[in-house]
Amino acid sequence: MIPELLSPAGSLRNMRYAFAYGADAVYAGQPRYSLRVRNNEFKDLDTLRTGMEEAHSQGKKFYLASNISPHNDKIRSYLRDLEPVIEMGPDALIMADPGLMMLVREKWPEQVIHLSVQANAVNWAAVKFWHQNGIQRVILSRELALDEIEEIRQRVPEMEIEVFVHGALCIAYSGRCLLSGYMNHRDPNQGACTNACRWKYQAHEAKEDETGDIVAVRPPEPVQTFIPEPQPAIVTEPVLLQQAQRPGEFMPAYEDEHGTYIMNSKDLRAVQHVERLAAMGVHSLKIEGRTKSHYYVARTAQVYRRAIDDAAHGKPFDMHLMDELDTLANRGYTEGFYRRHPPKEYQNYEMGLNNAQQQQFVGEVVDAKDSVITVDVKNRFVTGDTLELMLPGGNTRFQLKTLSDKHGKAIDAAPGSGHRVQIPLDQPLPESALKYGLLVKDINA
Repeated sequence: MIPELLSPAGSLRNMRYAFAYGADAVYAGQPRYSLRVRNNEFKDLDTLRTGMEEAHSQGKKFYLASNISPHNDKIRSYLRDLEPVIEMGPDALIMADPGLMMLVREKWPEQVIHLSVQANAVNWAAVKFWHQNGIQRVILSRELALDEIEEIRQRVPEMEIEVFVHGALCIAYSGRCLLSGYMNHRDPNQGACTNACRWKYQAHEAKEDETGDIVAVRPPEPVQTFIPEPQPAIVTEPVLLQQAQRPGEFMPAYEDEHGTYIMNSKDLRAVQHVERLAAMGVHSLKIEGRTKSHYYVARTAQVYRRAIDDAAHGKPFDMHLMDELDTLANRGYTEGFYRRHPPKEYQNYEMGLNNAQQQQFVGEVVDAKDSVITVDVKNRFVTGDTLELMLPGGNTRFQLKTLSDKHGKAIDAAPGSGHRVQIPLDQPLPESALKYGLLVKDINA
């Protein structure tokens, strides 16, 4: 089986880049009813309709996240707000709440429903239950190992299976986190997570006083170095954490042999498992990141497309694909729960601290003529830099030797956002580069 490549679409632009670089489908969401409450383009019904129409015109699929755990006030408005969306023809609704599923199936019995990862399906019995209740696809929890996924696939072959292969991981069970709600009164289960687990904290020695409160052992002193994640150690006393942007506000935390309970998870990267996931018959490989840039969407789609195509043609896994994902800003990579003991060659990719970004997105190609591209600059680059020109049909690396402004005058540097520059190439570009060419530079070569 050749699995579907499913990319995030936080905007029309991201959707278009995802498709250009190899995605078979995208998922988006209306802010009120998905787990991304911040406003995005798809709050507008006309924009949402445009997205679905463009996807379908290319033979691609458009899924709509409707996976909130709603309180009563949102149930009252749900069917009313969903009705015009259903008329647009989403290929599936991604849902988690059984009550909302019941309402949708009663009113629109033909609408396809996919079970959200928020529903925490972790065993074959649960998957069978959801199939018997009319669900077409289950997005399995991120906490499952490869062997567990394979057993589910074998025991419930009639159910479509989707798994996450790339992106941010939550410290809680597939998103069931209350940290943001506790600290900032922003409920993650209502789509308003502030990612408090990923903030930087200072640790201050603390003790429990006679009333049971956690207090500082001594007045906190300025700390120059923030600890991005705890060091492996057994701590029997509590500590007070101070978030970098909130000096003077302290929160108690404990650490035992398993670590602290506020931590910054590494990002998931499972491109090395695409071959096995495809072989076991997983239907869809999902990339996380509806709030990420179009560059992130393009790069991840391009890499995972190649991994899927290589697997389909029986080619061995290309380790360089892992290197290409290293070029994205990340918090360090992990393969999550897929294997308990990764082989040595994969352990070499595990970092104790966050990875430094190895490349930077610096511009978009907006014109191409006579082997000269015009670039809309997003970040500064200069002659002598090593650049990579990303195209849907393949990438080209080169050292920038000459550069000119939009009038053709020679310059040494592209100053930054708001400027357009011209770069000569050794060969003409395909037409697709005009719309979807991206320029990145090496920043720690």
